[in-house]
Amino acid sequence: MGQPLSTLKVGIIGCGNIAAQYLDTFSRLGSVELVAVADLVPERAAEVAARVPGVQALSIDELLAEPSIQLVVNLTIPAAHAEVAQRIIAAGKEVYTEKPLTSDAESAAAVLDAAARAGVWVGCAPDTVLGTGIQTARKAVDDGLIGRPISATATMMTAGHERWHPNPDFYYLPGGGPLLDMGPYYVSALIQLLGPVARVVGAGSRTRSERVIGSGERAGERIPVEVLTHITAVLTHESGALSTVVMSFDTVATKASSIEVHGETGSLVVPDPNNFDGDVQLRTLGGDAWETLPVSAGYVGAGRGIGIHDRAVSGAEAARASGAVGYHALDIMLSVLRAADEGGTVVVESTCERPSPVALAEF
Repeated sequence: MGQPLSTLKVGIIGCGNIAAQYLDTFSRLGSVELVAVADLVPERAAEVAARVPGVQALSIDELLAEPSIQLVVNLTIPAAHAEVAQRIIAAGKEVYTEKPLTSDAESAAAVLDAAARAGVWVGCAPDTVLGTGIQTARKAVDDGLIGRPISATATMMTAGHERWHPNPDFYYLPGGGPLLDMGPYYVSALIQLLGPVARVVGAGSRTRSERVIGSGERAGERIPVEVLTHITAVLTHESGALSTVVMSFDTVATKASSIEVHGETGSLVVPDPNNFDGDVQLRTLGGDAWETLPVSAGYVGAGRGIGIHDRAVSGAEAARASGAVGYHALDIMLSVLRAADEGGTVVVESTCERPSPVALAEF
């Protein structure tokens, strides 16, 4: 596995909307140099390349053959993550993939096995957990500000993405749904805060069999719903702490905190794990008010792609947005879906090391 690098030369496969966020982050990083981009639609790659001086628009085969590229960012759709990651690994390059790692545990394990045989690093989003929001909350937990952690709640409740997304079909097909779509942010944050998960229970429902697209050229079109759209789960962490998770596309709104963590002597309100920053609030036993904690940990001003910076400056062994964490998060979510389908408790077969904390850092 690679050591810390002064500058990591990268390519991007997949030039959809999220690529712009990576471009913005890379433009602010001295540790990452974007060399080339590729997409199944060449015009998309050309458009992205035109935004960054010196970046080439290549075919996927050309990008994988480019000898200067050390790591490839996989921004394809989730259903293609496994195939594209395997091609990147076969080319001898490191891979950093958008969440989830793949769409099923078997293909995710195969990606990690192939990378281990090739001696290349695999990284996986979300890297929002490396920002100041989650990391300040983690430092509060690690510093004992809430005493021994007992429980957490994680809540994401919306009316569904079809209201705003012009092509929302994949959210409601196998591999989609609120848990696999948004759950990686929340589950990865819970791993950061409370460590890996040993077992889960879960239940779910599907409120309606069709959704109506609310915007764009397809507005008014009905699309099928083939997945659970409201899921409730309890995660038992290896530490014994319990996390209650609610992920829904079936609700109008909620006033619940995105994440709360409760200990014997205090409680934390943790900001939205889909963002990199946000206020962390603490209330201690016997206290009469919530206090906002000062920012004390994490990458300041981070954006999507900071996990690649973390790989460049920390080295592969110490990089925090790792494939191992991504695989465990996926395994947890798939175990919840299995529990919802079968009933009872499901043991999570994988585990991971709780990533090391991020000290307060500019980049």
